[in-house]
Amino acid sequence: MKLKVSKSLLKGTLKVPGSKSHTIRAVAVALLAPGESIIENPLESLDTVSSLRALTSMGGQVEVNKDFWRIIGTGGKLREPLRTINMGNSGTGTRIFTGIAATGTHKYKFDGDKSLRSRPMGELHDALVALGAKCESTNGKCPFTIQGPIKGGETRVDGKSSQFLTSLLFATPLAENDTRINVYNLQEKPYVEITLDWLDRQEIKYRCSDNLTEFYIPGRQRYHNFSFNVPADFSTATFPLVAAAVTGSELDLENLDFSDRQGDKAVFDHLAKMGMEITTKGKFTNIKPAGRLKGIEVDLNATPDALPAMAVAGACATGKTILKNVPQARIKETDRITCMTSELRKMGVEIEELEDGMVISGCDNLHGAEVEGHEDHRIVMALALAGMAAEGETIINGSEAASVTFPEFFADFRDIGAVMEQFE
Repeated sequence: MKLKVSKSLLKGTLKVPGSKSHTIRAVAVALLAPGESIIENPLESLDTVSSLRALTSMGGQVEVNKDFWRIIGTGGKLREPLRTINMGNSGTGTRIFTGIAATGTHKYKFDGDKSLRSRPMGELHDALVALGAKCESTNGKCPFTIQGPIKGGETRVDGKSSQFLTSLLFATPLAENDTRINVYNLQEKPYVEITLDWLDRQEIKYRCSDNLTEFYIPGRQRYHNFSFNVPADFSTATFPLVAAAVTGSELDLENLDFSDRQGDKAVFDHLAKMGMEITTKGKFTNIKPAGRLKGIEVDLNATPDALPAMAVAGACATGKTILKNVPQARIKETDRITCMTSELRKMGVEIEELEDGMVISGCDNLHGAEVEGHEDHRIVMALALAGMAAEGETIINGSEAASVTFPEFFADFRDIGAVMEQFE
């Protein structure tokens, strides 16, 4: 599908969908717990539906309702799979459920779409093999098979994707023996902290160093059924926030909980430094520009998913915006540094690509162009924001990718005034 976007002025209220990170972790814990768990306000998107496919393949049961999911877990006794588990585009789900699969005795095969097949898995496989799992893969990526059970012991893992460590943290409490995990090159610490919050809620015992590079997890622990209300997703909230900034609009965002551990809430601080006025009262957060956006230098290591939208903010600001220390943005659904550089240049933006980020010169003549979404939801949505700020029409190819995390992106933005239309 193509998306046509024109210059827009936005106004109104947007309810931010539930967190993808929390939803997938909730599904994983519900699978491992005995009995019934309730997940309220889940994000229902392509990525989270992939996690439900993994859950049912491993023996869990799910009842999907409008505002909640009811899940019957396995108590850790996973079922033999009937077929390959298709994880679609979900890197988070694939990494987490790979670790869970390694706690059982059956052989599980994972696969996914073209993008997922390009993403690294070998570092996680090696860490699980060191704990007793067996893995078969031709290139350290999908498709692959994994078979447990992991026994515990000592392992080390590359932290270039925090999802590798998260996978180990969910799996190792079920090992027969205690586990020590040594982490090197750790990126994206807030996502690890979200995982640790889940372990704390489950009363899972562990010890870790202050810098989250050394963990000790006792074995033979158990997960418990639960009821959990998924908070709004700050990664998703980045898009209406930046949309308001680059179009000079005022919006109210509903249901953001700034006490949650999601790292992307830091993007609100970044935009405030660039010139946005942000106030929260009750369940509403009001965002509006206090003047022309100003370029800033910002470390995105903890919030790599914000890079595409922040690149658009930089393109519409005065002066230079430097996005740095985010090399892991190159191993997401796409190489987001290269892709955003290429597409924004088509719209008249001057960008210097760095090994770990980009330097963006503010553009006074941002113009529409035909651009590629690269089958990446965050690139599609970020380019839509650029189209709302640009003169003329912008055509985005492959716009259907937005449904991976924000299924109602187009409808919700049209409701607040965005001039956009999907077509074949």
